[in-house]
Amino acid sequence: MFYEWRPYVSVAQRRRNAEREMQKLKKNGHPVTPVVIEGKTIAQTFWGKAWCDNLERYSDYDNRLPRGRTYVRNGSVVDLQIFAGDVKAIVSGSELYKVSVKVAPVPKARWAALCTESAGAIESLVELLQGRFSKGVMERICQQKTGLFPMPAELEFSCSCPDWASMCKHVAATLYGIGARLDGRPELIFKLRNVDETELIAKAGSGLRLTKKAPRADKVLAGENLAEVFGLEMASEVPDEPAKPATVRRKAKKKPRRVKRAKKLASKGGK
Repeated sequence: MFYEWRPYVSVAQRRRNAEREMQKLKKNGHPVTPVVIEGKTIAQTFWGKAWCDNLERYSDYDNRLPRGRTYVRNGSVVDLQIFAGDVKAIVSGSELYKVSVKVAPVPKARWAALCTESAGAIESLVELLQGRFSKGVMERICQQKTGLFPMPAELEFSCSCPDWASMCKHVAATLYGIGARLDGRPELIFKLRNVDETELIAKAGSGLRLTKKAPRADKVLAGENLAEVFGLEMASEVPDEPAKPATVRRKAKKKPRRVKRAKKLASKGGK
């Protein structure tokens, strides 16, 4: 018995059908979060691009990925939810299909090594406290086999569509949708791989010193050496004592002439 393919449905019609179904889900309390792509570029930031680059290294799926890129660009991923070790999506095709992507947790030994090796790549305490990672840390996190991005063997997916392929275009669109979602919320990679990013920050911070050592004595130039190098007259290290304020002498006020004359007449009268 052969399966009869459903008739082609235009993109515009799929969008109308999807919008109608999404409105029903919203009324039932389902938090609908579609993947919205502006233009042809799926991801703009380091995290989103790194996820998509990792996805395109899956040689087993390269014949399905182009259709997935087309679907995610035209807005077919009408809902995408990322949980710990699980991604749920609704993708619009000839009808709405439910996609599930299971992601295996990161092995404990790999996570411990990742935390230890990332500790030396933190570039500043401010960056660490703000939860931002240096370029070296981000590249380390995104490495295949030793980082957080999953390998094909760590993925398990399913779709309600009738396509018999292990990865259909709806699954591929969902995987690209994850990259688009990481573009704005890169912390979701930790949630998806079921690890606590605060452990990475805490172990990175343990390798930092809050105080700096004083420079060696032979590395410090004395004042007279600075004067010789730059040709400047350096001020003495001990400032001169401040000069004492000058004593102000006040002139005696001259007595009025009338007073002197009155005293003179009084002396004559007394003789």
